[in-house]
Amino acid sequence: MNIEKTSCFSVRKTIDHSHVLIFLLLPFLVLFSCQSKEKRRLKNRKAIEIPVLELLPTTVQVPQAYIADIQAIQFVEVRSKVEGFVDQIFVDEGQFVTKGQKLFQLSSAEYSELVNAARANLARAQAEQQAAKVEVERLQILVDKNIISASELELAKSKMTVANSQIAEAESKLKSALTGLSYTTIKAPFDGLVDRIPFKTGSLVTENDLLTSITDISSVFAYYKMNESEYLNFMRDKIAKGGAKEITEELTLILSDGQIYPHKGILETTEGDIESGTGSIGFRVRFPNPNQLIKHGASGRVQMNSTLENIFLIPQKSTFEIQDFTYVYLVDKEGKVRVRSFKPIQRYGLYYLADSFLPGDKIVYEGIQQVSDGARVVPVPVSKEDAYDQFVGTF
Repeated sequence: MNIEKTSCFSVRKTIDHSHVLIFLLLPFLVLFSCQSKEKRRLKNRKAIEIPVLELLPTTVQVPQAYIADIQAIQFVEVRSKVEGFVDQIFVDEGQFVTKGQKLFQLSSAEYSELVNAARANLARAQAEQQAAKVEVERLQILVDKNIISASELELAKSKMTVANSQIAEAESKLKSALTGLSYTTIKAPFDGLVDRIPFKTGSLVTENDLLTSITDISSVFAYYKMNESEYLNFMRDKIAKGGAKEITEELTLILSDGQIYPHKGILETTEGDIESGTGSIGFRVRFPNPNQLIKHGASGRVQMNSTLENIFLIPQKSTFEIQDFTYVYLVDKEGKVRVRSFKPIQRYGLYYLADSFLPGDKIVYEGIQQVSDGARVVPVPVSKEDAYDQFVGTF
């Protein structure tokens, strides 16, 4: 009886252990079976023909655009130097004026009276000086004849000296009065356009009030900045081209509406040092403005070319992006595809510029949706002419 119970218990225990073992091995058996099926599927799948591009280094002229502040070659604020009422305005806003042309006339009666008073004082001083001169000549004769003592002559000469100084003082006051009177007539300092006129006829203006501005926009200056690294690349490129001391680069201006300005600009000068806070350096370009299209204070972008050597052009249609990373499919000698990430330097038309590849690397040119990492393909070479038909460069 006891023997039979023990035997039955042993059999049940053995069966339970078997169930546990099978349960534990079941996931591994399923995984192995799936992997085997996937390997058989990849092995039996026929390799497809895929266009493949061989990468070769090239030299690229890359346009770089910089935000520019555009200013007239001359810009002057016309301010009143004396107080008075605006008697006359000889020009209109936006009018072209020439150097020396009358702009405004302020009330001048007060300054005219000052001029008249100064002239009267000068005339009186000149009369006194003439009388003193006559007196000195008269006393000189008497002294020569020993009729009077020499002390009287010296006194007369002192009076003549005082009269001379009074003439100098009167002349100075007259000059000052004439200058004040001239300030009541405001003239154009150079050829240019008249800006807004805030004060109208009859308005009272005080010293230093802004009457208008004159701008010469026959040419304009475009000021922009680039960082130190870009500046070094630019200068190295110039040195490689001959190392001319004077900068004569011709540049393009892109206006605020996106249109390209028809006239080229000349890069005239750079700042003398690099700003410590921003690490940038300023440039100045002069653009002709014969039709006066560009106004003082306008904005735009200056475009200049930078030379990049040993650069690879990656067609954008050959890439795909996942989050912030850009990828291509590399194809090895056996036709096996593998994913490769890279960091583009920048976009260039329909291409990415990159420097992290090797000459002779082959990438999937088209049909990236048909391949996956680890797949095998039959490479179909793509010529440079077909791949880079929109690029002009040297391979």
